[in-house]
Amino acid sequence: METLSAQYAENTAWMDKTLGVGRSVDMVSRDYVIGGRRARIWVVDGYGKDATLERMGAFWLRVTAEEVRGLTQMQEFVDRFVTFTESNVSMETADIVTSVLLGKTLLLVEGLQGGALIDCKEYPARSVGEPPDGKVLRGAHDGFVEAVVPNMALLRRRIRDPRLTMEGHKLGDRSQTDAVLCYLEDRVDQLLLEEVRGKLRALDVRSLTMGQESLAEAIRPKQWYNPFPKVRYTERPDSAAASVLEGNIVLMVDNSPSVMILPTTFFDFTQEANEFYFPPLVGSYLRLLRIVVFLMSMFITPAWYLMVSTPGRLPDWLNFLSSPEPASLGLLWQLLVVEFLIDVLKLASLNTPDSLSNSFSMLGALILGDFAVQAGWLGPEVLVYMAFVSVAGFAQPSYELGYAFKLLRVALLLVTAAFDVWGFVAGVLGILVLLVTTKPMVGKGYLYPLIPFNGKALRRLLMREPISRDNT
Repeated sequence: METLSAQYAENTAWMDKTLGVGRSVDMVSRDYVIGGRRARIWVVDGYGKDATLERMGAFWLRVTAEEVRGLTQMQEFVDRFVTFTESNVSMETADIVTSVLLGKTLLLVEGLQGGALIDCKEYPARSVGEPPDGKVLRGAHDGFVEAVVPNMALLRRRIRDPRLTMEGHKLGDRSQTDAVLCYLEDRVDQLLLEEVRGKLRALDVRSLTMGQESLAEAIRPKQWYNPFPKVRYTERPDSAAASVLEGNIVLMVDNSPSVMILPTTFFDFTQEANEFYFPPLVGSYLRLLRIVVFLMSMFITPAWYLMVSTPGRLPDWLNFLSSPEPASLGLLWQLLVVEFLIDVLKLASLNTPDSLSNSFSMLGALILGDFAVQAGWLGPEVLVYMAFVSVAGFAQPSYELGYAFKLLRVALLLVTAAFDVWGFVAGVLGILVLLVTTKPMVGKGYLYPLIPFNGKALRRLLMREPISRDNT
């Protein structure tokens, strides 16, 4: 059945079978008599607002036969007897079934052509609170949630401009996941917008079970060997609103509290919300400090290994670096083992109950720190350098970029151990080549505004500019 028939009994039987009434305990149906005519509603338990449905049902039961006499179209009934604002009429059965599974309430009335879809749903959702990542000392402490409608409202609250557009899409053959493109009509690059639309229309997936990550993997360039992130995520409405005002596109996916900011370049990861809640001088200092520290985390352990692996390579004033204490494991294996153990601790901390997290942190520090040194497995210098690397990784807000740097650091360490100075040089050049050849999801290039060069845009990314009329 592609469209509703003229037979009420046939339509209700088909809807009961298709929606799973009696098969699924959360699919609820209810019969009414409205003005002497049979009627039935379908709604997913947990989506419908009980108070709203009760008020509408009480109103319909008071409708008399004279009031509905002569009505043949559902749209006429909706115009006269459905007070809820978000309501529409459909004849397409596929559209009706998808709408009910999205949370809308379906109403069929005997003798009326079409089904009324009443959008009085309320998704289960947590409260709007500060996201765990991207915390700020000052500024807004609200964050996106898993429902896309409240997320759109958080952006509307900050950008009260009629040119702010929320463009809806349905993605996934089975999941029919809601996705929303948010952009300013007069600021967005229209070619870029059409490119993003084209990728969404060409999407051929069954479902987006992992939210925005499923979508990102489905539309980004196929470079499995390249660890650099192709998209920037944020859970902060103020950061997303600022990106929209700059002409970027924000892509929201239902069931995910993170939104995607497009286009994304490598230099976009140098920015953080905290910088904009401090004066420009302080913000610029924090940005440059984070960039320097994060770059040091990439090269510090391979460079230290290169310097201390061969005696006499360092000048006299750096001799204090060339004498690591002897340990049971070789220096290369010490660095690799600690890299591995740091990730084990991160994974373990994610699965540790909050009530035990403090005890776990103390236990992990004791075992991997003091005990490992006393047992002679690791040298204290190795722990010092790896502690700096671990702390520096948290100075950058993107987890994806942090793990990309980690994998490249380990690869650089291995080629340095294998080929000494030439291995270190070749590894650095390989990282640069990998960075240059990274394909962005959309946009001018992954290294824009360095390649192609745009001096003004590059200065804005590296230095925190004062707020002006066009830079807010």
